[in-house]
Amino acid sequence: MNPLAVFGTSSDAGKTTLVMALCRIFADQGLKVAPFKAQNVSNNSAVTKEGREISRAQCLQAEAARVEPSYLFNPVLLKSHGNGSVQVIVNGLVYQNQSIAAYYTEIDNLKQQVKQAFSALKQDYDLIIAEGAGSPVELNLLNKDLSNTFVANSFNSKNILVADIERGGVFASIYGTLELMDPVMRSNLIGVVINKFRGDRRFFDEGEKIITERFGVPVLGVLPFKPLNIDMEDSQSLRNYQQRLLDAKIRVAVIAYPGLSNYNDLDVLMGDPELYVELIHAYRPLAGFDMVLLPGSKTVIRDLQWLKKQGLFEELLQFNKPVFGICGGYQMLCQNLHDPDAIEHEIAIVEAGLNFIDDTVLYQNPKILARGHYPLFSYAEIHGYEIHCGRIDKYPLYYQSRLFCGTHVHGVFDHNAFRTDYFKAINPQYQGYSYGHYREAEIQGFADMVAENLDIAAILQALQAD
Repeated sequence: MNPLAVFGTSSDAGKTTLVMALCRIFADQGLKVAPFKAQNVSNNSAVTKEGREISRAQCLQAEAARVEPSYLFNPVLLKSHGNGSVQVIVNGLVYQNQSIAAYYTEIDNLKQQVKQAFSALKQDYDLIIAEGAGSPVELNLLNKDLSNTFVANSFNSKNILVADIERGGVFASIYGTLELMDPVMRSNLIGVVINKFRGDRRFFDEGEKIITERFGVPVLGVLPFKPLNIDMEDSQSLRNYQQRLLDAKIRVAVIAYPGLSNYNDLDVLMGDPELYVELIHAYRPLAGFDMVLLPGSKTVIRDLQWLKKQGLFEELLQFNKPVFGICGGYQMLCQNLHDPDAIEHEIAIVEAGLNFIDDTVLYQNPKILARGHYPLFSYAEIHGYEIHCGRIDKYPLYYQSRLFCGTHVHGVFDHNAFRTDYFKAINPQYQGYSYGHYREAEIQGFADMVAENLDIAAILQALQAD
């Protein structure tokens, strides 16, 4: 079976969610499906069973495909390290921190890593569904591209082009992309998908005719706008969350510092109808909230300095209500953060923390990458994962006091019993919900919408063609 690739006319066109839906649709047809993204740029990552690190987006797609996530699904991951540099992760392990210019000098070697990962997946899976990155026609970057033209040409994929109608200019974006598209990619194009359509579908009948007849490419479907409130691709997408505020009992402030990472920890809170969650991007008084969450950070010391400059550091010191920290946010709760080898920061530094925990964070290599069931707080097993270089000597996994709690383990609030007990202590009227059921309903509901509005038969026929 031919591999399938999903490209977009722009960033945020809906590639990630369409790949997720197709993974579920084809898996439910009995195929063993592997998601694939040659290179992803995201601070939102997770740990695989091999103890490797990949993008959360590919983990979501694997979950939809009902397969175990693997580092092969995302062989190259770039994480912003600030000041024009990135942390380069190859095959799930940190390679090095380097400038974008230095990264591009090694692109030929990375192409070989991508080819090896793809070839390995072909041995074990019936269908590989690859996700592109941004636009596939950034002409100045084509020779440096890993996720678009390189994938289409190297693996002779059958291709789908997704266009976001909500942002406007959908005809121009499709036409321009088709005109500039690589000939091999264009020759294997199955059709176009119009995404995020609002209103009466009949109003786009003429638009579909224009694309089919004038542009010479089939329209595979028009997908209605449907928010997916789990595993947002990047921090900007957090603004697209739609909360289910049916009976909000607790107001939660989430400090959204510039280096915010692993924001999937927020999914469970955003999806909770009893919690009002607000992202705090700049100074504001916190007294009106019932609880503050300090989430993960890719640049902990820099984000701690940002808290101080914003005035939020002093707000937290005066906040006489529960504060919870996860990973980098957990480290900020400590007395001092010590980075003698400049692993976390640009220079060796000791930065004063909030001093809610009488301990020092020491940054050391190698990065801790672990996944499993952890004894946390009063619970014998909470499933989660760790991604951090900071070590806390007295409280390596978690800390708990009357007001201040934290852990290095991502996913702690996904545990229904822990989450319910934690928020009941803040407000006894809190009831709780099953996050697992909600998450599965989000995935299946989105896949069902896609299946209903997309010509799956035409895609399958193209995949099976010689």
